[in-house]
Amino acid sequence: MTVSIVRTVILYLFITVAIRLMGKRQIGDMQPNELVVTLLISEIAAIPLQDPERPLMDGIAAIFMLVVLEIILSVLLMKSHAIRKIMSGSSVVIIQNGEIDQKAMRKVRMTVLDLIELLRAQEVFDLSTVGYAVLEVNGELSVLLKSDQQPPAKADLSLACEPAMLSLPIISDGIVMAETMQSLGITRHALNEILKKENRRPQDIFLMMIDRNLAYTIVPMKEKP
Repeated sequence: MTVSIVRTVILYLFITVAIRLMGKRQIGDMQPNELVVTLLISEIAAIPLQDPERPLMDGIAAIFMLVVLEIILSVLLMKSHAIRKIMSGSSVVIIQNGEIDQKAMRKVRMTVLDLIELLRAQEVFDLSTVGYAVLEVNGELSVLLKSDQQPPAKADLSLACEPAMLSLPIISDGIVMAETMQSLGITRHALNEILKKENRRPQDIFLMMIDRNLAYTIVPMKEKP
């Protein structure tokens, strides 16, 4: 029992120092190579803890080598753009000049619902206000609003403001979302009237956002390459 406690304490202290040397960030901010090293360290550390017969130094040596490799790779990533692109990938522009790049979304295997969720995480609830959106390497979305949507806001200028309305996706990749229609209280007849007015069919629409006041934004479907 005492041996297990001592081995645990030693590994805990060593791994803490190792993680500190690698300069680890939060999980969501880690690059792919950093996440792999972190996962491997946790797996290697578990082996001598679960099997008291295994020499403790075997685990420490393996962890030490991972730390050395990570530090070397980090230096190479700073020195070489090509290596950084191979190991960490690159950012992808999802929205450019207010237009969704559907080809880029297919490239990163992102659905419109994923995009809407990431935008909401950035406190952006109206797709039409977005000028640029960039999917970063760590999976976060950087958003730049259109110039007329950036501060100062109407409230700062003491102007009358309309109540904020939440826009939700009602058509995603050509499919009508019945749950969204129900939550917004929008009937199929009302939707059909809008589509008739726009001379479009659901299958011709990549994304349609709408609020309770029937204010909507339509992104047409583009032909797949």
